[in-house]
Amino acid sequence: MKQIEVQIMGQSYLLGCPDGGEPQLRDAVERVDAAMCKIRDAGKVKARDRIAVLASLNLAFDLAAQQAAAAAAPAPAPAPAATTEAGSTTENDPKAAQLIQRLDQALAGDGHLL
Repeated sequence: MKQIEVQIMGQSYLLGCPDGGEPQLRDAVERVDAAMCKIRDAGKVKARDRIAVLASLNLAFDLAAQQAAAAAAPAPAPAPAATTEAGSTTENDPKAAQLIQRLDQALAGDGHLL
């Protein structure tokens, strides 16, 4: 296991990386960075931790949609992305609320994701 330094939304993180896994980790970092920057640039959310939570939920939703599409013959229509506005899926879904709580706890650490 080696450590690599990456940048996400202009902040450095030191991540643990298994041997041979650096290309996949760097690809994941690029996806997370792009998702977070897109939310930040929309201007509605300013707090880094909230941006991280929304980006992770959107990425997880996209992954679940891809897995569902692969399992089903006809691809389902994409559902709206997660938001924090009143009446949104994240506020009405206990699993999403639990995920947000766990992410908030993880983000409160020392800046090292792994």
